[in-house]
Amino acid sequence: MKDVLKKYLTIFLVAFCSCLFAGAYGIFHDQITYTISPEYYTKFKFIQFGIDEEYFSTRVKVAIVGFLATWWFGMFLGVILGIFGLRHQNWRAMFKTSLQSILIAILIAFVVGIIGLLYGWFILSGQPKSEFSHWYIPDHIVDFKSFISVGSMHNFSYLGGVIGLIFGIIYSYKKSSVALIR
Repeated sequence: MKDVLKKYLTIFLVAFCSCLFAGAYGIFHDQITYTISPEYYTKFKFIQFGIDEEYFSTRVKVAIVGFLATWWFGMFLGVILGIFGLRHQNWRAMFKTSLQSILIAILIAFVVGIIGLLYGWFILSGQPKSEFSHWYIPDHIVDFKSFISVGSMHNFSYLGGVIGLIFGIIYSYKKSSVALIR
């Protein structure tokens, strides 16, 4: 009974760690995208997140946006991967493999995000502005190409997170199957 309880408590620990990892990823991701398109933040994200420009330096505000935009996805990843981790022999194996699965998901999200950036830069940004009626694009964007590319990277990163979750589940399942065979 004690081991079962430890495994269920591990789900909460995995979810907490996943929130931190996802938040750190968001901070890193948004520092990159701010470098590409400052307007994406100054004319969109800071307003969307209600961040007053007077209180923090710009890079700190970007970090806040990055964390707030991703921590919740970490909760989603952590709970699901934690539940799938219940298959492992003990809570330690469950915790270790679940964290590895989260890192796999984050890596895949980053790679898919880069693909989204390239897609945005080379394909999407060549489309007329009228093609983006379903996007929020503020008036007076100076660097439309960078704005669209960063928006594409953000969207693809969430898609990458879902794809990464699938690969993380597969990884966890395979690790638990190997452990069960031994």
